[in-house]
Amino acid sequence: MKRTVFFITLLSLQLCLSQTLNHIEFDEKGNEVLLGEINKSGLTSNSFNSWFSENHDHYLVNKAIIKKLKDSLKEYEIKVFLGTWCGDSKKEVPRFYRIIEAAKFPDSQLQVIAVNKTNEAYKQNPNHEEKGLNIHRVPTFIFYKNGKEVNRIVEHPKETLERDMWSIITDNKYTPNYVAANYMENLLKTKSIDSLKLDEANLLPKLAEYVKGSRELNTYGYSLLRSKQIEKALYIFDLNTKIFPYKHNVYDSLGEAYFEAKNHNEALKNYYKVLSLKPDDSNALEMIEKIKLKT
Repeated sequence: MKRTVFFITLLSLQLCLSQTLNHIEFDEKGNEVLLGEINKSGLTSNSFNSWFSENHDHYLVNKAIIKKLKDSLKEYEIKVFLGTWCGDSKKEVPRFYRIIEAAKFPDSQLQVIAVNKTNEAYKQNPNHEEKGLNIHRVPTFIFYKNGKEVNRIVEHPKETLERDMWSIITDNKYTPNYVAANYMENLLKTKSIDSLKLDEANLLPKLAEYVKGSRELNTYGYSLLRSKQIEKALYIFDLNTKIFPYKHNVYDSLGEAYFEAKNHNEALKNYYKVLSLKPDDSNALEMIEKIKLKT
């Protein structure tokens, strides 16, 4: 009976925390981080106010575009994912608030969610509102109309936030940053990994043309890995090694994914590949010893 009461109490506590607006936790260095659903008051309190106020108050909005945005933007709902630990979020989110305030965008049509950066909860939040939304970079601003996603701004604007927003709501020809990661997310939703492997000879040149360096698919792969989509993560990391075969970090990531999948032989192969490219890599040396103890 006591055990049952304990678990009910624990579950209730977790539920309360997950539903708390502007919930604050501390990272491994003791810094405050917001997690879950938040609003502006959460960003203007505690340690967050210094960077929020500076980037909000000093941002000069484009009044001509704001005037055009005022009516049409109200036809949309906007969902924002950010990290209070993230440099791009600290810069772009305060500016975004400045813009929507000037455009008199209704608070009821805005949802803002703070995500984590730990290995266990990478780009995730307590209620997992990020699930299925391909949140691999923050901030991500998602624009919805009639309940359907129209477009998104990923990490930073291509021109300015105002101009990007205007492009999204006028002709929808806007293409967000990180085309390769977004393209692969759509493919993985509609096709099997086996079918994609059969078409790899055509797929790889397309990705190589549009990918923004080895980190783009690497970051996307980690968002899959940390959300326990291991098979998809392995596939993305493997593609990355074929696009960037001279980069040691892509083999490190593939090795980590194989380690998570408990495929120690393949993990070792990739960590040895890391050492062939970077002989003094401390993480690869540490992981090899760790794997040897398990086999």
